[in-house]
Amino acid sequence: MHPVLRLSEHAQRSADQAIGFLMQQAVENADCISLAAGLVDEQSLPVEAAREAVAELLSDVAAGRKILQYGITPGPEPLRRVFRSYLADLEQHPDGLKDLPLSQLMLTTGSQQLLSLVSQALFNPGDICLVAAPTYFVFIGVLQAAGARIIPVHADDNGMCPEALEKTLQQLETEGQLHRVRLVYVVSYFENPSGISVSVERRPKLLEITQRYSRSNRILLLEDAAYRELIYDGEPAPSIWSFDKTRETVILAQTFSKSFSPGIRVGFGVLPQQLVKAVSDLKGNEDFGSAHLNQHIVARVLKNGVYARHVETVRNSYRQKRDAMLAAAEREFADVPGVSWVRASGGMYVWMKLPDHVETGFSSELFRRATQVDKVMYVPGELAYPMDWPQRPRCEMRLSFGVQSVEGIEEGIRRLARAVKAVMGIG
Repeated sequence: MHPVLRLSEHAQRSADQAIGFLMQQAVENADCISLAAGLVDEQSLPVEAAREAVAELLSDVAAGRKILQYGITPGPEPLRRVFRSYLADLEQHPDGLKDLPLSQLMLTTGSQQLLSLVSQALFNPGDICLVAAPTYFVFIGVLQAAGARIIPVHADDNGMCPEALEKTLQQLETEGQLHRVRLVYVVSYFENPSGISVSVERRPKLLEITQRYSRSNRILLLEDAAYRELIYDGEPAPSIWSFDKTRETVILAQTFSKSFSPGIRVGFGVLPQQLVKAVSDLKGNEDFGSAHLNQHIVARVLKNGVYARHVETVRNSYRQKRDAMLAAAEREFADVPGVSWVRASGGMYVWMKLPDHVETGFSSELFRRATQVDKVMYVPGELAYPMDWPQRPRCEMRLSFGVQSVEGIEEGIRRLARAVKAVMGIG
């Protein structure tokens, strides 16, 4: 008899995550048109820009060897200065954010690493994180692995509702649980999965409420701005971080994975000073510095203007795909009662709601029909809520327009509508 391998509680809490099952479904249904994959458009990936940047960076042998050496945990200071200038441009900050100490800016392996590190730094089992309903399902997995208690807060077409956040915090205070609240998590721009952004009016309100309830212990607000630059309509909104004049409450997480390249996978975070050492220590244990060459590639394209031109090209491509998906939904679902969807102004997703009785989960009749008969895949919306939440809706889905061509999007929506109609007994 072989001895039992005993895994840590953290590993056990990490088992059976939604992202793993979703990837398994993608493999098992490889012949489907995927409106599920959150991957970027392969045609937009900057092969030439990356090739030229690497050639320039390695053109001098001595300099190239330094770039191919280890970096340092937060990222080299000259590179962090470049990323700070980039953030200043996004924030339309006239003095280049020179008052932001470089020590508070950390380069990471995408923004996902920062989300994980912050969770490790803040949560003991039973501590509380407040999230929008719905929210980014991969972060739900991160929180579950940390043993956090996840409490959804009502959101509408303008993002997380400040009144609902305050009501939730008041209730926790009444229950004697306010001291367990560590974090409010907000995807502020074109949220994955809903495509909704927090309105400009709500941004300072969410911050003010978070600060006001930081009584016995500080509650932080994690602003996930992964889709910030993928804007197709309207004017860019200021970040929630920009309203935090003390810079003691908001953690800002951004990434170049969606706007440039997930293979290069560079992100950065701006941390409250009190959190810097803890996150740096944890990151040091993991990698003592994200990929040095990759950081230099992104810094190079930021400085020479290639990145800005690339992002504009990406926006134009995704705008066309977003419009194609919305037009196809109008066309194919026009005669289906009770179906609605969000017209996102940016990001990579369309959030669709079906009548309450039409479930969309992996074990549902619709998912089986869609994947096995009509050959189209989507992400069940229930993944975007904590599994133990009694009010978790079962009739929603996330549709991605990132990977497919316009023709693939149109055919995918046609197939999806056919599956929905079949399950609802229409036509």
